[in-house]
Amino acid sequence: MAGHIVSIKLYALIFITLLVMTGVTTAVGYVDLGRWNIIIALAIAIFKASLVILFFMHMKYAGKLPRLVFASTLLWLAILITLTMSDVLTRSWDHPPQGWQSLSTSGQR
Repeated sequence: MAGHIVSIKLYALIFITLLVMTGVTTAVGYVDLGRWNIIIALAIAIFKASLVILFFMHMKYAGKLPRLVFASTLLWLAILITLTMSDVLTRSWDHPPQGWQSLSTSGQR
C-alpha cells in the first residue's frame, strides 16, 4: 500500500503558518481582552492542532478506520473533560441534606 506524498512546499507553508500563529498567540497574551483572551487563545490552539493533525499526522489522507479511531479518541477526551469539570464545578456545593451531620460539626474525626 503506497502512502500519500505531500510536497515540501506544503510542509514549509504549514510550518510557517504554525510559527506565525504561535507569535499571534504570544501577542494576544499581552493584550487584555477580558473574557475573550481565553476564547481567542483556544481558537488559535484548535486551528494549530488541526493543521498538525491533518497534515503532519496525515489524517487528511487517511482512510475510514484511522478517522474513526481519531474521532473515538476525541469523544473519549470530551467524556473525561466533562466528568472532570462536573467535579470541579460542583465542589462549592457543600450543603449537606437536612438531618445529616458533618464530621466537623459533630466533633468526630
